[in-house]
Amino acid sequence: MSSSLEWERLHPGHEPHFTRFPSRRSTVFSAKGAVATSQPLACQAGIEVLNKGGNAADAAVAMAAALNVTEPSMTGVGGDMFCLFYDATTKTVRGINGSGRAPKALTLEHLRQRGVNGTSIPLTDLNSVTVPGAAAGWCKTLETFGSGISMKEVLAPAIRMAREGVPAHEINSRKWQASEKLIKEASVNWPARLILKNPPLPSHIMTHPDLADTFEAIATYGKDGYYTGRIAEAIVEVVQGGGGVMSLEDLAECEAEVVQPIKYDFRVGKAGDSGVTLWECPPNGQGLTALMALGIIEAVEKKHNFDILKLEHNSALYLHILIEALRLAFADTRYYVADPRVVHVPVEEMLTPKYLAQRADLIQLDKTIEISRGSPVAGSDTVYLATADKEGNSCSFIASNYAGFGTGAIPAGCGFTLQNRGAGFTLEEGHPNCLEGGKRPYHTIIPGMATKGDEILLSFGVMGAFMQPQGHIQILLNKLRGFTPQACLDAPRFCISSGTPTGGQSDRAGDFNSEIWFEEGIPDSVLDELRAMGHQTERASHWLRDILGKGQMIQAVRDPSGRTVWACGSDLRGDGCGLAQI
Repeated sequence: MSSSLEWERLHPGHEPHFTRFPSRRSTVFSAKGAVATSQPLACQAGIEVLNKGGNAADAAVAMAAALNVTEPSMTGVGGDMFCLFYDATTKTVRGINGSGRAPKALTLEHLRQRGVNGTSIPLTDLNSVTVPGAAAGWCKTLETFGSGISMKEVLAPAIRMAREGVPAHEINSRKWQASEKLIKEASVNWPARLILKNPPLPSHIMTHPDLADTFEAIATYGKDGYYTGRIAEAIVEVVQGGGGVMSLEDLAECEAEVVQPIKYDFRVGKAGDSGVTLWECPPNGQGLTALMALGIIEAVEKKHNFDILKLEHNSALYLHILIEALRLAFADTRYYVADPRVVHVPVEEMLTPKYLAQRADLIQLDKTIEISRGSPVAGSDTVYLATADKEGNSCSFIASNYAGFGTGAIPAGCGFTLQNRGAGFTLEEGHPNCLEGGKRPYHTIIPGMATKGDEILLSFGVMGAFMQPQGHIQILLNKLRGFTPQACLDAPRFCISSGTPTGGQSDRAGDFNSEIWFEEGIPDSVLDELRAMGHQTERASHWLRDILGKGQMIQAVRDPSGRTVWACGSDLRGDGCGLAQI
């Protein structure tokens, strides 16, 4: 019996949740707290903190720290973070920007003198290290959204895991092996700092005593334990030793910020029950891309008088509209998104119905178009986790080193690698995102959240550089079709090739007029139709499926008594899972 028929048999009169795409896993349900991420042991850390009386924000920080131990190829306290938090008491969504700034002394002239003549800082150049914002972000998250339990209690699971050791999981083992050369070459002048002698195979246990000491410092002294004293001095030593200009002052001045998220109301106030509000962190993050794409899709619906959710899932026309909307959104955001404290980012203008309709007017339903940025104003590698608690709060949390282990450089006695997020700057003078000392770069990592009215619906995200807004659109529309959280993530995806991190950015049309990768499960006949429309199609299979990213989702549902139940999905492309609190 098909999943949808089984649902109708068991729940007569209710809309089936299993439509079109059958999941390969079951959704995990919880009437208390719930967590989901790409490593099972990190999930356990979140559950442990929930059981201590912590809330969704506390559990998120605990999991973020634990992922430093279980999946350092994707995240670390040498990187950055962002989060969105739904407060069930006030029924509001707020966010944290835990991304760091370029060293104040870093200039284009300094880079040119070092022989950097391209449009971006090379990924292994230590001038690509911006001030790591993760630790400041953890502290700000607990201070702003936490239940009041201490940082020591929150970090206890990660500290224990780092000291006792944890087995490498299958996909993480492969990431270690792929990065062996990077880490060893980055540590050639400081062999005592090496965090691995040989990359672990699946099940091999790895300990991280230096990382445990770093966490102990943060647990004891808070933000100062990281941004002043021994750890700060070690960061400056390794960066300056590699030709960088980061100073102790740069680190001491690091602050995470509480931010008001930006949003797009999709079909809100219209007939039917599909209206939702999508929330994203504001620039310097790229969440605006997902909001714009959703707005363009809605404008296409209005222009052509059809319902995107009634088109056949992953049919040629459905995929064509999503792809063109995302290409148009990327063309704008990869130019205009920058640090709003330094340059004006026209967020409101880019989300006006008039501008979104102008962009939608460019889309042809039977063929591709050449993409370039518009004029919205006149004249002018990652881990994701989701948490929820028994009080109804939810946290959407993301963290990254940028490209895998980042630069691979390890501060002495610290046990983590330093990010290379500065590669997200462009070196084109006059560009909104041009490098400048003290400025934040364009950031790819974005947590997502959706509400219906003022009630939480989803905390969700998809990892993978420029794949992230593409993933947000695909899995959100899957959810609005009635897919379960697990089926939303399991369904085959596409990735426009700008989804791969190559460092830097450009508004050149060529970035958006290139190949598109389609996962196994999307039929060859659909790819044939897309090629006939002008799309350059490629097939992502086996390990190449990594380009499609890895996601997590926690949905709030109601049982017949009215109680909230959390429904968790975890991406089968990763090592992780969803777990329920008992």
